[in-house]
Amino acid sequence: MSVHPTTQPIERFAAVIPAGGIGSRLWPLSRPDRPKFLLDLLGEGRSLLQATQDRLAPLAQTTLVVTGQAHVAAVLEQLPQLGPDAVLAEPTPRDSMAAIALAAAVLEHRHGPMLMGSFAADHVIPDAEAFHRTVRAAVEAARGGAVVTLGITPTGPSSAFGYIEAGAPLPDAGAETGGTQPSGALTVTAFTEKPDAATAAEFLATGRYYWNAGMFVMRTDVLLGHLERLQPPLAQGVRRIAAAWDGPEREAVMAQVWPTLTKIAIDHAIAEPVAAMGGVAVVPAAFEWDDVGDFDSLAAMLTPGSDGGIVVDRHAATVFDGAAGSMVVGGSRPVAIVGVEDVVVVDTAEALLITHRASAQRVKDASAAVDAARNVTKP
Repeated sequence: MSVHPTTQPIERFAAVIPAGGIGSRLWPLSRPDRPKFLLDLLGEGRSLLQATQDRLAPLAQTTLVVTGQAHVAAVLEQLPQLGPDAVLAEPTPRDSMAAIALAAAVLEHRHGPMLMGSFAADHVIPDAEAFHRTVRAAVEAARGGAVVTLGITPTGPSSAFGYIEAGAPLPDAGAETGGTQPSGALTVTAFTEKPDAATAAEFLATGRYYWNAGMFVMRTDVLLGHLERLQPPLAQGVRRIAAAWDGPEREAVMAQVWPTLTKIAIDHAIAEPVAAMGGVAVVPAAFEWDDVGDFDSLAAMLTPGSDGGIVVDRHAATVFDGAAGSMVVGGSRPVAIVGVEDVVVVDTAEALLITHRASAQRVKDASAAVDAARNVTKP
């Protein structure tokens, strides 16, 4: 019996999972030695990284995870099915372009030109089937040479995300297996960094804007070709590292070349300049998405109890009295929140955080201040 094409992995498609970033707005739950992509934030028995791999497995014929050297063992422990060859270790962070370009270069060195998609390890997408449909549409657009991003339909004028301005429909590139299958992609007019709330509201009023979730689909030869034109030293560097990756000279070449690579995000290195030339497309994403950027967004994703409070990863007594929308995370001591709504309490062995959900974005600054204070008080 034949299998419908949409239930099969996409031919010559690789999933790349950049697993970096501490998630400092989720401090002290997320720490450098325990970054958020390794955590089971939703209490589903799977970390964000594992959930990402679960979501991508039906689409990809091969998968690479790019992560820091310090997290390789944890990644392999959580994803043992991938094996060591599927994990690319960065000695130091060089931003998203170096990580994604290295993966593209390794894929080409091993398999020749392929289609690839880059999907961060710490996103939450509840509807896997809708995600699959959107990625398959993005692949169709990428076959013709476009760099394709997945655009999230905004739910409000948020200043926490970058924005993508969409233009005219992109001519369809053709189907995976014969015929013509429309991708629904639109050309990208421009990318905008996180705007203020008023500007975001103006964007939404036009109906032309999507949130930039940092998900990209493209051919490896297209990505590396753009990089050779726009960032030649970076392109040459990752190709040199990739050529040595599966051989005995990997460590020596990596130590020599990696620190010289330009530290730049893919948005600035590729997406923005290529969009100015008409080479970037956006596929509107038909699924809910969240990057769990802070404790307010985490609380919004969880279901409160009958008392209006939210409990995460704890079994100790927790009392919410006139404290609707409040959340307590971790800890083994009893906690009572009385007469204060939308409070967040995070109790770990390293630190105790108490904040308001409206101030959740400021936690990153608080974590830096605590680390600075610790360094000052060290003997």
